[in-house]
This record gives sequence, C-alpha cells and structure tokens, in this order.
Amino acid sequence: MAKVNKKIFAFMGVDDSPELGMSVKLRESLEQALSVPGAVPYGLGRAGWVTIPFADMTPPPDVLRDWVEESYRIVAPKRLVVELDGRRTRR
Repeated sequence: MAKVNKKIFAFMGVDDSPELGMSVKLRESLEQALSVPGAVPYGLGRAGWVTIPFADMTPPPDVLRDWVEESYRIVAPKRLVVELDGRRTRR
C-alpha cells in the first residue's frame, strides 16, 4: 500500500489473490478504469475506489501512473499537491 500522511492512496495486489493489480481512488477516471476487463469497485465502491487487475488487457504504464497520481491528489493534503505541481513546472 502507498500512503501520504497516514492516508492510503493506492493498494498494490488484488486482495489475498496471487493476481497482480492495484486499487486506487478515482473521480475523473473512474469510468475509464472500470472499463478495464476484470476491474471492479473496491469495497463498497461509493468512495470511488476501483481495483484494476494486471492481465492481458492492462492499461499502459503511463495510464496506470496517471491513475496513481489522481488518487494521490484526492487523498493528499493540498500543500503536497501544490508542491507536486511546483515540481512539474520546474521541469
């Protein structure tokens, strides 16, 4: 699991399964993530969490990276999101 300030923004793996995948909290990309074959709402699903299995139809790494970043931005304190944006502008 990945945390920011004691709050989880990503789980790696699929529950207790040997299958590879991740769970992230999404808003803007939720429907896109749910369109991945085998993807399901995580937990109750109301909070926007989705589990995406890494199988034959896994999205490309840049899409997965975007979803992890979106989840981070939802969970992280605003000051850390501003810091992240600052790093991007300096590149």
